[in-house]
Amino acid sequence: MDRLLVALALAAVAVGVAVLVQRRRPGPAPAPSPDGFRAPDRLERADFPRPEAPWLVAVFTSATCSTCAAVRERAAVLDGAEVAVCEVEVGERPDLHTRYGIEAVPIVVVVDAEGVARASFVGPVSATHLWAAVAEAREPGSVPEGCSGHDHPEG
Repeated sequence: MDRLLVALALAAVAVGVAVLVQRRRPGPAPAPSPDGFRAPDRLERADFPRPEAPWLVAVFTSATCSTCAAVRERAAVLDGAEVAVCEVEVGERPDLHTRYGIEAVPIVVVVDAEGVARASFVGPVSATHLWAAVAEAREPGSVPEGCSGHDHPEG
């Protein structure tokens, strides 16, 4: 009987640990774009300005990309005390494009304080979708279901 109680206690602890690990696991990997390009699912916050900010919106761009300027401008509006916005232009930071496997631009990644991607976009993104994705990442449930338009939902 004692062995049975010990086995049940160990099983309960194992289930509890599994639940905690599952809750801390980041969301699913970002979906590839129709062209097969992907946004990174994690960024090292120390690679970007203001790593102490609770949120980062990293905008990977190229000076030769005609769509990138509009995406950069849409993201810039989000910059504030809680959200750091950083453009990562390939000519200025090829190291970061290589490190994070950026093969197409624009790519926007919204990450939390730990660097886990909570939303991402490959290609052009509307202001509405970008701003809604950041709002939903910061405060889950704040955007009606189906309205955020983000490619990398939180798990």
